This record gives sequence, structure tokens and C-alpha cells, in this order.
Amino acid sequence: MRKSNAASLFAGLAAAVAAGGALAQDAEGKPVPQGTGFQPAVTELMRDIVWFDNFLHILAIAITIFVCVLLLICIVRYNKRANPTPARFTHHALLEVVWTGVPIVILVVVGAFSVPILFKQLYVPQADITIKAIGNQWNWDYEYPDHEIDFNATMIRDRADLADAGYAEDEYLLATDEVVVLPVNKNIHVLVTGSDVIHAWTVPAFGVKVDAIPGRMNELWFKAEQTGTYFGQCSELCGLEHSYMPITVKVVSEEEFNDWVNQKRADAGLDPMGAVKVAAAE
Repeated sequence: MRKSNAASLFAGLAAAVAAGGALAQDAEGKPVPQGTGFQPAVTELMRDIVWFDNFLHILAIAITIFVCVLLLICIVRYNKRANPTPARFTHHALLEVVWTGVPIVILVVVGAFSVPILFKQLYVPQADITIKAIGNQWNWDYEYPDHEIDFNATMIRDRADLADAGYAEDEYLLATDEVVVLPVNKNIHVLVTGSDVIHAWTVPAFGVKVDAIPGRMNELWFKAEQTGTYFGQCSELCGLEHSYMPITVKVVSEEEFNDWVNQKRADAGLDPMGAVKVAAAE
């Protein structure tokens, strides 16, 4: 899922560093035709991923240029015409130490950046909201245990129903009849499992992806810093209609979230809850 952007990798790196200060209006986290970059990052986790991706591209480009220069030197300096009498040695101790040591140093540098990013994704901070996502063939069940809310979200299959549900035409195959609604700037803890086969809960703009495995509870977290509608899809091949198992998350203000919670509770015949209930950290 790529954002249309013809900027260079170096410009992308600069944009990723500056992204933290550009969160003002609603965003749309969805793929676009002929895209060449990541979706806009709306969580710290995703900004880390974008930065690391750009870092790896720059590192790979530098290594490729270096190797090509060495090859060019060998071609020009050591061809048969320029070097008719080749040397007969077979070993060079210093060179062998260098070409073994330099890749080790590069891998250590890559690990020094990647491991903290990985641990940040795995460590779940104290949750403001906890939800549970259950993958089915081929839809998602959602539960808000602290708010006593549950519902099923299924892809909208008829294009004619998109506009009535508030979706754009290009959101066909991404939109669901029920939406996961969450408050902005809150730590969201998502428990993920499956009811039949392995699925995967993925929202690219949040930088999160985890398998939904029957009989096992996986977890992820994120804090969306910008209101908007964000789309994801099941990312684990799960059967005939795997491609028709989207995820729709709407990030709203705390007041809008409270109103949505109370409306859902009213629809279920429950009393209003009021303000957001903060769950205890696990």
C-alpha cells in the first residue's frame, strides 16, 4: 500500500523526520493507484518504520555504489590490456579481515536501530482502551470489554451501498458495514485471535500487524495521533474470500467516542456509560 510520491529517498527521509509536526487535519489511511511510498504515518510506531525503511534504502544504495565502483576499478585497471601479466597470489590477509569485518559492523549498526523499534512495538504501555479482534472466515468480530460493546464487521459488497455508509467510491473492497471507533491520542491495546484458521489484523497507517491464531491470544498497541479513517486488510492467506476481509478504523475525538459508545450501549439496551473508561494496565 503506497502513497503517490515521486520524491527521492533522501527527501523521504527528511519528510519522515519532520512528520511529527504535521498532524493537523483528518487523514485517510488507504492505498492509492500507482503509489510509491508508505501511507501517511499517524502513530509513532509507523514513523519509526518509515524512518528505518528510508535508512535501509540509503544504506543499500551506498553499498551498491561502493561495490559498483570497485567493479569498475577492477574492469579498468586489471583487464588484459592494462595488466597483461596478472599477479599469482591467492590470499590477502588484511583484505579478508576487512571484507569480513565491515559487513559485521554494518549488521551491528542495523541491529542497533532495528531492535529498539521492534521492542517498542512489543512492549504494550498502560492501555486507555482495550479491544478484542476475532478473525473469522471472512469477517471480524470486535469486543470492547470495558464498555460492554461487541459487533461484527463485514465488507460492504455492493458498490451502491458505499455512499449511503459514508464511503468514497475508491474505498470499495476496503469499507466495512461496522467500524472500529477509537479516540485520538489514547493508548489502544488490541487483543487478537482467530475462530477458525489463521488470519492477521493489519492497519498500515498505524504500523501494526499481528496474526490471529485460533486458541492463542496475540496483542499489539498503537496511539493514533490524528483523527481520520484508516483501512487495513487480513494479511494472512485464510481461504477463498481472504481478499474480502477488510478492516476499517475510525479515529475520532474523545467526545465523539463517548457519544458512539453510549449510542452502541443504547442500541443494546444498556445504560449510558459517559466518559471514556480507562482500563488498568496488564
